[in-house]
Amino acid sequence: MSPRTKEPRRILAPNPSALTGAGTNSFLIGRDDVAVIDPGPDDDAHLGAIVAAAKEGGGRITHILVTHAHRDHSAGAARLAAMTGAPVMAFGDAVSGRSAVMERLAATGMVAGGEGLDLGFRPDILLRDEETVETEEWQIRALHLPGHCGGHLCFLLDDTLFCGDIVMAWSSTLISPPDGDLIDYFRSLERISALAPARLLPAHGDPVTAPIDRIAELVAHRQARTAQILAALRERPGNAQALARRIYDVSPGLLPAATRNVLSHLLALTTLGAVKTHGEIAAETTFEAL
Repeated sequence: MSPRTKEPRRILAPNPSALTGAGTNSFLIGRDDVAVIDPGPDDDAHLGAIVAAAKEGGGRITHILVTHAHRDHSAGAARLAAMTGAPVMAFGDAVSGRSAVMERLAATGMVAGGEGLDLGFRPDILLRDEETVETEEWQIRALHLPGHCGGHLCFLLDDTLFCGDIVMAWSSTLISPPDGDLIDYFRSLERISALAPARLLPAHGDPVTAPIDRIAELVAHRQARTAQILAALRERPGNAQALARRIYDVSPGLLPAATRNVLSHLLALTTLGAVKTHGEIAAETTFEAL
């Protein structure tokens, strides 16, 4: 990172919730040519704060990078592009990157739950895995790391990974089929570990300063949840919502997100041959341990 680039600047969006924590972190990279990572919600005050921060010292926004098309990350992208003339860059639209299994699930009528797909999102420029974006000040490498969302990108700047929603310090990632995919999530965590970045800057919450340790915690958490689900299925078959009620202690408002997380485990276990279904896989499908 050049001396002019210095530390990334964070602008916190005013959209706190149980799923977003304190809100969405929008990051600014560079001082002259400024890249914005995740412009966040379409909020006047937040977009104004981003533009004002970029103008400090005479800078201008030249690139708008979006980790994934959930409204808390991407909804402000089009207006920020109109305000600045900068192109919006992402892996694709809100449903890009789904696996064949998830495409079949989506065809049953299931739509994403939890954070909300930004179905109107259309990037100006598509970024593929390992593609670089650069100016005279900085070079950013895009990495396709799905799991939370099929088209999820992370952005590597020197030894710092802007990791979107794939890793957070304060919470585990919501994996909500047909966009969230637990098998992809494990693969992405393994790839991040192999990269061995010095720190992660998530789109929600504080920096992760010990990435390998945090990833190990997240893997152990998912493995423990899988064991819970299998134990519950051995007692009696059930669908994702029934299992979520049995194994989670959450408020009614968070039960839909818990149900989607359970479903992601059930789909992975089905793929691995550890459980079977009664009928075609859909939201209400009953699963049984083998």
